Amino acid sequence: MKRHLMLKAALVGLLTAHLGVSAASPVVEVYKSESCGCCSEWVKHLQANGLTVKAQNVANPSDYREKFGIPQDLGSCHTGLVGGYALEGHVPAAEIKRLVAEKPTAKGLAVPAMPLGSPGMEGPRKDPYDVLLVQANGRYTVYKHYN
Repeated sequence: MKRHLMLKAALVGLLTAHLGVSAASPVVEVYKSESCGCCSEWVKHLQANGLTVKAQNVANPSDYREKFGIPQDLGSCHTGLVGGYALEGHVPAAEIKRLVAEKPTAKGLAVPAMPLGSPGMEGPRKDPYDVLLVQANGRYTVYKHYN
């Protein structure tokens, strides 16, 4: 019986590692406007991709952008926090998972504005956009480009 349980635990560990799932996945805290539909769609995207989300409707989401150190010129309609990293805008779940796994020295990720085709902004048109890795000094580099 003990051997059977150990084999089950090993199998679960292998499967979760293979699928890129963490047993203790961090919670994504989201600060959004109650009336913003695309923010709600982004939350659904995160949940559909296996992330746990704690969404809070707030009067001014940009206050959280400032609090978490994301420059205003990289702003969007909602701000999040995961594992100590800020998330600004329609950041894809895949890049959030990558950020948490790689743990770079940075403030977080940003997708400025609200590009069509990004998670939560799906529609008939898709515009290319960049997910930016934002440093403590406000400078940024392209973390991932989407076409």
